[in-house]
Amino acid sequence: MHDPIPTVTLPGGVSVPALGLGTWQMGEMKARANEEIDSMRLGLDLGMTLIDTAEMYGEGGAERVVGIALEDRRDDVFLVSKVYPWNASRSGTIAACENSLKRLKTDRLDLYLLHWRGEHPLADTIAAFEELKAAGKIGAWGVSNFDVADMEELYALPDGVNCAANQVLYNLGQRGIEYDLLPWCRAHDVAVMAYSPIEQGRLAHHPELIHIAKAYQATPAQVALAFLLRREGVIAIPKSANLRRVRENRDAVDLHVTEEDWAALDAVFPRPEHKMPLAMS
Repeated sequence: MHDPIPTVTLPGGVSVPALGLGTWQMGEMKARANEEIDSMRLGLDLGMTLIDTAEMYGEGGAERVVGIALEDRRDDVFLVSKVYPWNASRSGTIAACENSLKRLKTDRLDLYLLHWRGEHPLADTIAAFEELKAAGKIGAWGVSNFDVADMEELYALPDGVNCAANQVLYNLGQRGIEYDLLPWCRAHDVAVMAYSPIEQGRLAHHPELIHIAKAYQATPAQVALAFLLRREGVIAIPKSANLRRVRENRDAVDLHVTEEDWAALDAVFPRPEHKMPLAMS
């Protein structure tokens, strides 16, 4: 029997799995579409019912692949997409959302994020998000790649406090947000979505991580995911089009690492002791 996937409750009361499915680099090659679709559908079968995508991924290709994967199971999924910064004017955000909905073959997004900050005023993007929410096109909105100063600026704007999530690079090897951004988000009830949770595979080759993983008959990637799964208010979104790896990711929930081993990993991947620039990739 699997342990249940932990959940994160968003502002508004919706609970989502703390382990979802990423889609970065999907939808870029037609030859890989079927395996990408199969991997998502397996992930959903295993309970990873949050899918994260963006208009940027494959220039809409990832959204199209997600749309096919969700054809008969849209209501089972918490669906997240993102708007390019240069599309994030008031009218541009609304148009971009409509285009994403068409590619995804759905009438609504559960969460819509500003992918990173650009030239358009945040107030205009928020106004568009609120308009989309009122129209039922999105359930909630949030941001991505925002540091504490950006979040403070956002919160000072009309309706800025309605931000439900902030998606940032966060993993065992990139812990900078633990110094200030993660505590800020927790204090303001903003969920943190961790992209690149396995550092795009690099963590899988770390000797200390390999050593500890072997003791649990686990993979280094599973230990890296377990690190995030034990953090309150954090949603990990690993991407894989490999069915075996999708199963491995799900099995990370069943991994129970001792506090002694976590302390050993803290020594190798130390917590930040000062403010660090927000990591991005």
